[in-house]
Amino acid sequence: MHDDDTQHIHLICGSTGAGKTTYARALANSNGGVVFSIDEWMVSLFGKDAPDALDPAWIFPRVHRCEAQMWAMALQLGKLGVPSILDFGFQRQEHRQKYGRLAKQAEFTAKLHVLDVDASERWKRIEARNTNQGESFHMEITRGMFDYIETTWELPSDAEVAAMSLADLQ
Repeated sequence: MHDDDTQHIHLICGSTGAGKTTYARALANSNGGVVFSIDEWMVSLFGKDAPDALDPAWIFPRVHRCEAQMWAMALQLGKLGVPSILDFGFQRQEHRQKYGRLAKQAEFTAKLHVLDVDASERWKRIEARNTNQGESFHMEITRGMFDYIETTWELPSDAEVAAMSLADLQ
């Protein structure tokens, strides 16, 4: 394994409105990496085909296909010494652990970046993003969507972050 930043697969973790995409872009600018944003891919590939009432049974198979393709590209980039920044949200521990294991199997390090922002602040950011529709806007997030996503958010413990960091050093 390499100690330099080029062999890292960066996992950007945070709930809706935490600033993950903005953070991922800044990280890419500083380390020459490539950002893979699940929201950008989903909107670009499937946004025009999305049903009016978004259903997890419609969404999740497409998310999984996008993630699989982004991972395949991240592996190719890693072999070329280009870091990848996975802006997948990583809201659940199981999801973070999966990509940590995949990185280790590929002989890359997974570096977890946790953006822990209070829910009230994140909702203010979402409202502003919905109104302004600036660079990080991909789709309108309603209060109902925000509240649902909050039920899935699992903030990584210090032990989880430390464990992933220790795995990087082995």
